[in-house]
Amino acid sequence: MLKRGRAGEVYNVGGKSELKNIEVVQGICAILDELRPRASGRYVEQIAYVKHRPVHDRRYAIDSRKIESELGWIPAVTFASGLRQTVEWYLGNTAWVADVQSGAYRQWIDTHYGAAA
Repeated sequence: MLKRGRAGEVYNVGGKSELKNIEVVQGICAILDELRPRASGRYVEQIAYVKHRPVHDRRYAIDSRKIESELGWIPAVTFASGLRQTVEWYLGNTAWVADVQSGAYRQWIDTHYGAAA
């Protein structure tokens, strides 16, 4: 986009994978079952359904035809392999996750960005 895109133009970058939200969650659960099994049961058993909310998205889809046709961009990984890589990253970076969950990352931001943050 930096080299060939038009200044001020908007390009959607997508993985050509329209899935329902529940399908993505079930995919994450399947990966976790394989990589970090629970002591008993499967992760999918922890899914709890809540009352439907107005304007609640059931799926997300990005139309990336413009970036493909104008710039020749195509996804380098499939959604499934990207999802797996993402889960693996989080499992391999538990200290980072703990800092985010505790709010400790805010000190790093303050130290490096100060009032600009």
